Amino acid sequence: MEKQKLYIERELKSNSQSIIWNLISTPEGLSRWIADEVLLNGNALTLTWNKADGHRKTVGAQVVGKAKNRYFRFRWDDETEPEAIIELRMERSEITNDHFLCITDYALPDELDQLEDLWEEDFFRLRQNTGLL
Repeated sequence: MEKQKLYIERELKSNSQSIIWNLISTPEGLSRWIADEVLLNGNALTLTWNKADGHRKTVGAQVVGKAKNRYFRFRWDDETEPEAIIELRMERSEITNDHFLCITDYALPDELDQLEDLWEEDFFRLRQNTGLL
């Protein structure tokens, strides 16, 4: 079964490109909202989550593209579909100058709701840790 695209857009409460870029493209920034620990070695990302039951889950990914103050893209190491790349993009409205965080991710059709729920949890952490949402 082919994966489907999930696109989510959220307005940010910051006009600082450098703050937003740091949150979506650096291990320090990503560990404030996507995972508990993020390591970057070259293009190799390692993301770790501390589970409520005391276990830790670690997943690897590869950075497949980035453009400063625009987007950060990565693919999970176990991903088999070539187009299934996660993109964290920052956009700015030409009219209002407001900044937006745009997420593109992929999942099987019966897993889209669960994936959206995971991103909502990440947005909650971003709001709690930074106040940007």
